[in-house]
Amino acid sequence: MFAIGLSVTPGDLRQVWRTPAPMLRGLFAVLIAVPALALAITRLLDLPRAVEIGIVLMAISPGAPVALRRSLASGADAAFAPNLQMSVALLAVVWMPLAIAALDELYAGHASIEPAEVLRQVLVAQLLPLGLGTALRQFAAPAAARIYPAVHRAGTILLLAAVLLVVKQLWEPIMAAGWPTIGAIVLLTCAALAAGHVLGGPTPQMRTAVAMISAARNAGLALLVATQNAAAPAVTATILAYLAISVVAMTPYALWRLWRRPR
Repeated sequence: MFAIGLSVTPGDLRQVWRTPAPMLRGLFAVLIAVPALALAITRLLDLPRAVEIGIVLMAISPGAPVALRRSLASGADAAFAPNLQMSVALLAVVWMPLAIAALDELYAGHASIEPAEVLRQVLVAQLLPLGLGTALRQFAAPAAARIYPAVHRAGTILLLAAVLLVVKQLWEPIMAAGWPTIGAIVLLTCAALAAGHVLGGPTPQMRTAVAMISAARNAGLALLVATQNAAAPAVTATILAYLAISVVAMTPYALWRLWRRPR
């Protein structure tokens, strides 16, 4: 996130909001379309209740920190994607408690999450490092340009290592989840990519940004809700399985968008 901040200029961020329609469509895809798809798919497949709750928890948890890096690596708009990610992260502070209250009505539950907890997670993982990078670019551009290659390279290595570690460590929860659960997660990830691609625009780069940020859900927020509300182990296992499976399921789309990127 710090490396991405070094490449972003505040002027680019302000420019995006001068035509707000693409941003509003992107926010609708991330915050509304994906949870609606999750509810429809889990009900259609008649999954066990704990699995359904785990998948829906991921669907209402937006703004995965790796989403921005993966979307930019796939050719997303370099000004639009960071703005969408920051907007989603900020709105998550309000969105998560409201979404959980709505799910309590649907599932007759008593779950809750404090906005301050969501804000702390979003600040530490995303907004603070991104803001520091952007500030350095704004006030010390030569220094930012000098350190950017090394920071970017380190970020790439760390991201690849994290992905490999997630898949390796979560292989057992993935297999334990069972093929119906795996199929549901793959189906929802593909549906989220499709919804984001269709709702994104008007440029291909904006479509890529909305699709990738829609499909990458924030396991940190989902686990925060699950642990604070003493969710069943099967719920936590589903969240972890979702994290690993969605990383793999998004890869073909990312490669396709990279291949279609203008040279």
